[in-house]
Amino acid sequence: MTAEQYQVARRKGTEPAFTGQYWNHHEDGTYSCVCCGNPLFQSDTKFDSGTGWPSFSAPIAPESVGTETDSAYGMRRVEVVCNKCGAHLGHVFEDGPTPTGLRYCMNSASLNFDKKR
Repeated sequence: MTAEQYQVARRKGTEPAFTGQYWNHHEDGTYSCVCCGNPLFQSDTKFDSGTGWPSFSAPIAPESVGTETDSAYGMRRVEVVCNKCGAHLGHVFEDGPTPTGLRYCMNSASLNFDKKR
């Protein structure tokens, strides 16, 4: 794990917008947790939110991710964590596309990608 991956996934950091390796990534496959390999998101739920971070409309399965209240920086947000190891992934917002209306705004540093074969 790189220093950036550790800072984001284990210390609840974030990467700057438009800098992560997956924000403008368009290959077919599965995004998994950088810490434990838990499958999190499929590429067919990824969309361009214009935010500079990889965004998904739904996790691969409801039990793949968990949520926690995040009150850091004077904001009230919903943090998304890996349900297998507790790694910080990003945040979820209610301004995503149909059918879910959700935007799972993730950090590339918290993800690995396995290309569909």
